[in-house]
Amino acid sequence: MNGPPPSAFPTFGAAKGDQADALTVVGLTVTYRSRGREREVLQDVTLRVRRGEAYGLVGESGCGKSTAALAVLRYLPRNGRVKAGRISIGGRDVAALNADALRGMRANAVSMVYQDPGRALNPSLTIARQVSEAFEVTGASADEARTRTAEMLRRVRIASPERVMESYPHQLSGGMQQRVVIAMALACNPELLILDEPTTGLDATVEAEVLDLIAQLRAELGTAVLFISHNLAVIGRMCDRVGVLYAGKLVEEGTTADVFAKPRHPYTVGLLRCLPREGRGKETGRLDTIPGSLPLPGSIAQGCIFAPRCKLADERCLKDAPPPYRMASAHGDQMARCHYHERAQTLPRSTGEAPAPVARREEQPLALCARNLSKTFRVGDEEVRAVHDVSLDLVQGETLGLVGESGSGKTTLAKLLLGLVSPDKGASLELDGAALPERVTRRSEEQVKSLQIVFQNPDSALNRAHSVRRLIARSLSKLAALRGEAKETRLRTLTEAVRLPERYLGSRTRQLSGGLKQRVAIARAFAGDPRVVVCDEPTSALDVSVQAAILNLLADLQRERHVSYVFISHDLHVVRYLSDRIAVLYLGRIVEIGRAAAVFDGPQHPYTEALLSSVPSIDGTHAKRIRLSGELPSAANPPSGCVFHTRCPRKVGEICETETPPCRDAGDGHAIHCHIPVDELRTLQLQ
Repeated sequence: MNGPPPSAFPTFGAAKGDQADALTVVGLTVTYRSRGREREVLQDVTLRVRRGEAYGLVGESGCGKSTAALAVLRYLPRNGRVKAGRISIGGRDVAALNADALRGMRANAVSMVYQDPGRALNPSLTIARQVSEAFEVTGASADEARTRTAEMLRRVRIASPERVMESYPHQLSGGMQQRVVIAMALACNPELLILDEPTTGLDATVEAEVLDLIAQLRAELGTAVLFISHNLAVIGRMCDRVGVLYAGKLVEEGTTADVFAKPRHPYTVGLLRCLPREGRGKETGRLDTIPGSLPLPGSIAQGCIFAPRCKLADERCLKDAPPPYRMASAHGDQMARCHYHERAQTLPRSTGEAPAPVARREEQPLALCARNLSKTFRVGDEEVRAVHDVSLDLVQGETLGLVGESGSGKTTLAKLLLGLVSPDKGASLELDGAALPERVTRRSEEQVKSLQIVFQNPDSALNRAHSVRRLIARSLSKLAALRGEAKETRLRTLTEAVRLPERYLGSRTRQLSGGLKQRVAIARAFAGDPRVVVCDEPTSALDVSVQAAILNLLADLQRERHVSYVFISHDLHVVRYLSDRIAVLYLGRIVEIGRAAAVFDGPQHPYTEALLSSVPSIDGTHAKRIRLSGELPSAANPPSGCVFHTRCPRKVGEICETETPPCRDAGDGHAIHCHIPVDELRTLQLQ
C-alpha cells in the first residue's frame, strides 16, 4: 500500500477542530524481549489527555513513564512491542498508520522534548540549520523557514535570535539549549507536546522560565501536554491532571489538586512524603522513604503489585489484584487501584529517630579554611574569572550548601577546594589548621583521602566493566592502603554503612538502579574516612524516593563520622534540608552566606530572593515570581559596581553601577553583599 504524498502530511492538523481527545490510550500493554523472554513493562494502561490539557505522569525510575511516551510516538526500541491496547492521537489510530502517514504524524501532530537538550541537538550544525529543518519538514521554503526560525526563537524568549541562530549548541547555556529544542518542537504547532523530564538539568531560575514559557505557549496555541517528571512540585505547578505509574500499572489518577492533597493509593502517599518540605532541615528528622525496590517487570503474577512494599498490605492484597476503584473528589473523579484506598493516608510513616542535635558551630573545630580564592581561565584572547575572591570556613560535621545559577562558579569553587585546578596567586587553603597545597598532585596521601567527591552522574564516575566489589576494593587499596582480610572486612563494613545489599557486590554497575549506583559512588568516597566530601548534584537525576534515601544516608554518615560536606544543588528544597549554612554565588562571587534558616527566611540578597521565588511547591502555590531580566553576564566582562545590577529588580540607582556593595551584617553570621541596608531589604521583601 502506497503512503500519502508529502502534501498530505498537514492533514493531521486539520483534525484540531473535532471533539476527539488529543491523546487516548486504552488498555496499553508493552513488552520488552530480554534474554529470550518477553517482560511486560506496561500493563493495561488507560488514560486520556484532552485538547489543551496538561497531564502529568509520575513515578519512580523504571515505572514505564518514558516507555509510554515512546509507545505513543511508535518509537519503541527493536526489542519492544505493543502487545495489546490502542493509542490514538486526535482520533487517529497510531498503530494503523503506514510509514508515510507515521512520518506525517510526527512532523505535524505530535512533538517531543527530551531530558537532555545537549544530546537532542546536533553539535555539528548551527541552531539556524537545525530549527529551520523543523519548518522545512512541514513544507516551508528555505528562506521562509529561516524567517520563521527567528520568529519562533523570539517566541521562546530568546532575546537575540540572530546571534543564537549562528551559534552551535555547545556555545549556549543549558536553559538556552532547552528553549531551542522547544522552538523546534513547536514548529509544527502540534496537537500534542510530550515533555520527558525537560527541566532536570536546569537551575531554579531557568527552570521557572522554561515552565512559564510552556504554560504561555500552551495557552496561546491550545496545545495538549503530556508532562513526564519525577519532580512532583513541577507537576503540581504545570498539570491539570496527574497519573501515577508503578511497575507499569496506572495505580492512581485524578486532578492534580485532588491527588496531591488527598492521595488514595499508598504508593502516591509514599512519594509525597519523600519530599523535603519547606522549612524542614535534617535536624527535624529523617525523610520518609518507600521500603524495598521496584519488582522486575512481570515478576508479580497475582495480587497487588505494590503489596511487597506496602505497610497496609494483607492476605487479600497478596491474592487479589485490586480493580480501579473510582470516587468523587473535590475537583473531579479520582481513581486508585487499592483495596483500602479510603485508608491510604493512615499509612504508617517510616520509623527512625531524629538525628542527634548538632553542637553549636562555635564549639566545633575548623575542618577546612579557604581565603581569597580566585580562578581566572584564559579562553582565546579573553580572561574569564570564574571565581572571584571567595573566602569561607567549614567546621567539622557541617554542611555548606552552594547555590546559584549555572555558570555562577559553584563547580569551579569545588575543584579549587579539591585541588583539581590551581587558584590565582594570593589564595590560601588549610585542612585541620595545617596548610593545604593548592594542587592535588602535591598533597600527601592523608590530605588526598581527606577530601573526596561524589559526582552528579555515577555512570560517568564508575567503570562499567568492573564489579561493585572491585570498584570499592580498589578505593580501599588506594585510599586506606588495606590488603587481604582487613580490606574484605572494611569493604563489608562500608557497604553496610551505605545500605548497599551484599548481593550486589558481584554486579556490574549497568545492572544497578540509579540509587544503587550512587551508593557505590558514596562508598568509594568514604573508603578513606574523609574529613570533607564535596557532593556535586548527587541527587539531581534521582526520583524522589531514591533521593530521600540518599539524603538520609548522607545525614547518617555525617552524624556517625563527623564528616563535613560541601553540597552543590539546583534543588533548593534539597539544599535547605541537608545544609547547616548556605552560600549564594553569582558570577563567581559570594553575594550572601549564613545559616540555612536565616537565608531562607530572610532578609535576603535580591538575587537569593529571586532564586527562592522560582522554586515551585507541591501544592502548586509559590511566592510571587521575581523575574530576572537577561542572561547571566559573561565572566570575561563582568558588570562594574555590583555585578548583579544589570538584572537586579531592586536596583537603587547609580551607586549600584559604580561601587562594589558593602558586606552587611544581618546577625548571627548572616552576611549580605548589597547597597540596600538589611532593615530595608527585610521591609521590601515583606511587602
